Amino acid sequence: MKKYVLPYGQGSKEIELDETLVLKEVRTKEFEPLKNIPYEILEAIYHPIGCPPINEIIKPGQKVAFICNDPTRVANSFDFMPVLVNEMNKLGVKDEDMHIVFALGTHRPMTEEEMVEAVGKDVASRLKMYNSLCNEQEDFKYFGTTSRGTPVWINKHLCDVDHVILTGTIVHHYFSGYGGGRKAILPGCAAMETVRVNHSFMLDPAAGLGKTTGNPCYEDQMEGVALFAKGRSLFLFNAILNAKHQFLKMFAGDYIQAHKEACKFVDEVYGSVIPKEADLVIASCGGYPKDINVYQMQKTMDNAACAVRKGGAVIMVAECVEGSGSAVLEEACRRLGSPQAIKAELEKDFRIGANKAYAVTRLMEKAKYYLVTALDRKMARDMLFSGAYDTIEEALAAAEKEIGKVESVIVMPEGSLTVPRVEE
Repeated sequence: MKKYVLPYGQGSKEIELDETLVLKEVRTKEFEPLKNIPYEILEAIYHPIGCPPINEIIKPGQKVAFICNDPTRVANSFDFMPVLVNEMNKLGVKDEDMHIVFALGTHRPMTEEEMVEAVGKDVASRLKMYNSLCNEQEDFKYFGTTSRGTPVWINKHLCDVDHVILTGTIVHHYFSGYGGGRKAILPGCAAMETVRVNHSFMLDPAAGLGKTTGNPCYEDQMEGVALFAKGRSLFLFNAILNAKHQFLKMFAGDYIQAHKEACKFVDEVYGSVIPKEADLVIASCGGYPKDINVYQMQKTMDNAACAVRKGGAVIMVAECVEGSGSAVLEEACRRLGSPQAIKAELEKDFRIGANKAYAVTRLMEKAKYYLVTALDRKMARDMLFSGAYDTIEEALAAAEKEIGKVESVIVMPEGSLTVPRVEE
């Protein structure tokens, strides 16, 4: 028997398993974390991909807007933002000519405390900070409509500046292919209707994890950002982190070219070969904030689905301290009761929140999903989970009653990051 420890909220849950049943413990590929963070940040921006170095782009007296992640995405902005802001000062940009826009997409507003925590006290005391609130229509400017019909409304705080610096981290995304890059702007700093129409393309079978070419969500985002970017200066700073939230590599430069290079590294770090799909997958999101709610947990559910056989079971180790994360998600599951019914309604009337109901429940057509969670038990049932428990042992016993004796297991302690694929 071997003990497996899986992150859960700010703590962990444990399970002892017969080691001979475990096909693989899926983890990110080992890379040496970067040691000198300020040096690596400056190296990236002074040796960028696909564009001149930062000192040839930024001129004294110009205005700069930074886009930063909200708390649902680990970015370590507090590490790189002080370096970037101080470098802007050296290049002749004053504090009063810089500001930060937090890319909330359709998420809840950040509190002042969360903003300070995100970028650090020093930067927060010097720069103005704004939430991009998708439902405040007067905060957005119109830039045209994409060929797929997405109206492009982008936050006004990104418009009247000389340069927009897109920051954040990159992981795989379950329907947009990859995070980072253009996503800082669309959906990050876009109006609700822009996000709603773009995200409706997730219903297309060509949308998927790790796909860009032919992916309608990704291509529509790229087209929308290109409409905004016309005549504007966009500069990318994206980092790749390991499961301990340490920097592995930094990419800067042209928001398209630098992102493409970064995605190759993402595949290398987070992709993991497995011998076959297992009867049972035990997956942790990686703890807080990845398991803050069901809305965020869903991304790990998708990664776990890559490792489980049809008719198997997945145990999700996710605290969900903020509950479901979406009243619309709960209501759609409760009222419609099946992934097929949810999809049929979305095809007629696509709504943000209801799309997450489909994203969560469609996976249950392949395998049964059990939760080890603090989530309300009735809420878990309403969202069509097969059960919710306090311990992994209880969830395992329930799974074996449903699917029979488990003869193969895959353990995913870093489930929000790792994407398993069967060995060819």
